[in-house]
Amino acid sequence: MEHLPLAPDGHEDATSPAAPSDDTGGHACGCNEQVSDRYPELDARRVPHEIRHAAILGALDGVGLGDGMVLVAPHDPLPLLAQIESRDPGAFTIEYLERGPEAWRLLFLRAQPRSVQTVPASTG
Repeated sequence: MEHLPLAPDGHEDATSPAAPSDDTGGHACGCNEQVSDRYPELDARRVPHEIRHAAILGALDGVGLGDGMVLVAPHDPLPLLAQIESRDPGAFTIEYLERGPEAWRLLFLRAQPRSVQTVPASTG
């Protein structure tokens, strides 16, 4: 198990990068978890409704150019698809893998790099 460098107080320092490893598991975060050769699947049916869209959007933010993610939804996610397109036009190609009635499975493939979004400065 790889540990973070120690801070002066003797605790692991989460702000410092972990020591490099010979086996990164195919990705750069250094956790050594193996990357699957399949697209990761997010089952949104298990995410509380109040945070479901935010969780899905966050997961999609982590999808790199040319990579993908499978979403499992409890209904046809048309409002979510409109939100994604409005937020980042043309960023994903989307293919339905399954269309209900118990679940809708969609494959999202990132077709364009994530657009840079700016937050308006406070005027007050």
